[in-house]
Amino acid sequence: MSEIQDKDKLYTFLRPYVDWMFRRSYRSCHYLGKENIPTDGAVIFAPNHTNCLCDAMAILGIDRSRKVFVARADIFKDKKRAKILNWLKIMPIRRERDGLDEVRHNDETMDKAVATLHDGVPFCILPEGRHRPMHSLLPLGKGIFRIALRANDEFGAEKPVYIVPVGLEYGDFYHLWNSLTVNIGKPINVTQFVREHADLSRPQMIVELKEELTQRMREQILWVPDDEHYEENIAKLQANPPAPFDKFKNHRIPRWLLLVILVLLSPLFLVSAALTVPLWAMWLLIRWKVKDAAFHNSVQFVWQLVIIPLGFFITLPFWMFLQEYMYQLRIFKNQK
Repeated sequence: MSEIQDKDKLYTFLRPYVDWMFRRSYRSCHYLGKENIPTDGAVIFAPNHTNCLCDAMAILGIDRSRKVFVARADIFKDKKRAKILNWLKIMPIRRERDGLDEVRHNDETMDKAVATLHDGVPFCILPEGRHRPMHSLLPLGKGIFRIALRANDEFGAEKPVYIVPVGLEYGDFYHLWNSLTVNIGKPINVTQFVREHADLSRPQMIVELKEELTQRMREQILWVPDDEHYEENIAKLQANPPAPFDKFKNHRIPRWLLLVILVLLSPLFLVSAALTVPLWAMWLLIRWKVKDAAFHNSVQFVWQLVIIPLGFFITLPFWMFLQEYMYQLRIFKNQK
């Protein structure tokens, strides 16, 4: 019987298209710190959670390797949906707010996670446990540390286990066609940590690891420490962003001028845009039905994956022009 981390021919065939489409969904998509990803052990990615499915897609696109993810267990209740999610290499995980009885069912998920890591396939868990479209960080759950420590118990003597903090910074939480920066931080060597803190109990280790990962994740994002003065503080950070986010300041061309350029310089774009009106109307209807705005990017991305191939000849001029425009815009930004 195949395991979730095993290769799949259809998955492998579709993966380049999905990665390409995800990168093209943003005006600029930067991956920083890839050199921090360990190559000598098991890797657990720990990103912040602000944008639902797009967060997982950002991690998937770090490199060409297969990756296994977890998602909240309630979306696996439908058997057909659960089968699709399993094919997408997503496993269910229960959260503490689901109740202690539910959390006890996580042993199977943890066993599968450890097996995935042992086979050299990176594993990703969003340790905050729920999304929040803000430049902040919610308290981390214990699941990621339990998996890391269990993996270390199983094969730590064979190869080290790492937790890699990742910061996902979106230019806009609710719309695609903006910017995305994926900032990969210095990993935590869990195997070394356990060896150096052998005097600590397992709960104490989890507390220490939690504090360390929290700090390292904060360093990878534009982090605002409190909600009381959120708007004021984030405005200051965005006006004078710290490294490495200072490399990717937004262009200074007024939006109205960009629209004029689009209209005047591309009749082909106008024709294509007119032909795609029904498709965009369909998206607006879907968007209206999705009440949680944090899901809009994710739903639109899935919509694009399906609709663009179906309407290829109609939408191709639109996408060709748009991609050329984005390319020229990047050149302009680099010259500033």
